[in-house]
Amino acid sequence: MSRAIVPGQLHPFVGRDLPWLLEARAATRADHPFLIFCPQEGPEQSWTYQAFLGAVVKFAGGLAQNGVAKHDFVVIHMDNCIEFLIAWHGCARLGAVAVTTNTKSSADELEYFIGHCGAKFAITEPGFEALVRTAAPHLSWVAVTDANAGEALKTPSSSSAVLFSKLAEGDPSHAPLRPAEPLLFGSVQYTSGTTSRPKGVVWTHANALWGGRMGSSLCQITSDDIGHTCLPLYHTNALSYSHLSTLWAGSTLVFQTRFSASRYWSCVADHGCTWGVQIPFMLKALAGRDIPAHRLTRWGLGSINPVVAQKNYGIPCLGWFGMTETVSLPIVSTLSLPGRVGSMGTVSPGYEVQVRDELGEPVEFGQSGMMWLRGVRGISLFQEYLNNPDATETAFDEEGWFQTGDRVTPHADGHIVFDGRERDMLRVGAENVAESEIERVLLASGLVNEVAVVGKPHRMLDEVPIGFVTVIDLSSDPTSALLDFCRDKLASFKVPAEIRIVTDFPRVTLGKIDKKTLRKSLAEEPPL
Repeated sequence: MSRAIVPGQLHPFVGRDLPWLLEARAATRADHPFLIFCPQEGPEQSWTYQAFLGAVVKFAGGLAQNGVAKHDFVVIHMDNCIEFLIAWHGCARLGAVAVTTNTKSSADELEYFIGHCGAKFAITEPGFEALVRTAAPHLSWVAVTDANAGEALKTPSSSSAVLFSKLAEGDPSHAPLRPAEPLLFGSVQYTSGTTSRPKGVVWTHANALWGGRMGSSLCQITSDDIGHTCLPLYHTNALSYSHLSTLWAGSTLVFQTRFSASRYWSCVADHGCTWGVQIPFMLKALAGRDIPAHRLTRWGLGSINPVVAQKNYGIPCLGWFGMTETVSLPIVSTLSLPGRVGSMGTVSPGYEVQVRDELGEPVEFGQSGMMWLRGVRGISLFQEYLNNPDATETAFDEEGWFQTGDRVTPHADGHIVFDGRERDMLRVGAENVAESEIERVLLASGLVNEVAVVGKPHRMLDEVPIGFVTVIDLSSDPTSALLDFCRDKLASFKVPAEIRIVTDFPRVTLGKIDKKTLRKSLAEEPPL
């Protein structure tokens, strides 16, 4: 099993937790802007470190006055808005566990998330309240904000909703600063894996502090920097790389509700942003647009070729690799030193990396293999998969190495090039999608005998799921019914772009469906 902190062992965050960090920053950077929220419509909202701390303490008091206690799980089902971060830190203040869920989730998925973590409380927006109540009618209460991610209220909250604004006026005396417990559960994110149901990735408070400390160092963030993100806060990229790194550095983060190609450059330029995060979809959407004068000195671009952004936009790029389980960036490049074109960078301090072949042996430099990572659980790696000890144990080998599910090529200069996900995973835009999860839903429809879901190349989203099925009733076409069933059970990005009915599948040993052949056939077609 992996290395983990034991009682009495010193580590970087002894005596520290998330509330400690926020208190420290409010003391050292009291009047400095911490968060600037730019909604799709309406005025922007700016919060200094001191003002944000005050809002968090009052909100935590409101939670406590409404029955939330230490160790309770609280679902946060919201798009990007200032209330999201107030709720997240408010839970941390109490020692409750914030469970952030993808707002594209279906009622079936949300029901699973809430039931699996055992949450009794949920915080959401008016536009999602009905979905949350349908998914979990047993909740003690559902708190609802005054607007949808800062936009004009289109769907009023129900009469039974707890108003977010009421919680935000809570009594601070009900949320005193607790003695720090670095290894206390702090938050959970559900992430697609190689099983049919997503796993709940548990971060401790020390994990969050690690994300902030390492992210600010690796992304070269100083207290004078102004960051930008429009990626969802319910994912690690925005929550850790952007938000926690900003908090640790004592700098400023500008964030938008979502990506908008027409509003991206104006937001970045008007606020003097000096660094930000990109994903392939966003780069493609921005292609051909006029670029105003700006102060951007670097972009974090992940595992794609940074030459594209340098050539088209003139902005230096950080290659990097990270995932929910790693909290921060175990691989990253350094702008001021020679690198390798197209690589993710080199191994970061605090992590170890191995690349293994199919037999589990280390590959030679220049050869592709599966990437394994090692760190310290609860610090540099996630603590565990929530309520799933078997998945936690099988995620690590006997020496504590964690299998990432990614293929990479290591080079003799230390740089690592990303080759792609293990093939039972899809990358749809910025979302990881398990093929098996879609297959489970298609089989549950009762309309098909066998199913295989694989990815088809897509010009904007990298790839999209295609479902191959053999049907039970040959006299009718179940395509529309299958797609409707998927739309009801799955988030929109998981719904197959196409259903293809086949009479049989290509097979390999023991009659297993040969997905490699299916992928090859799709790759030979024009991309969508």
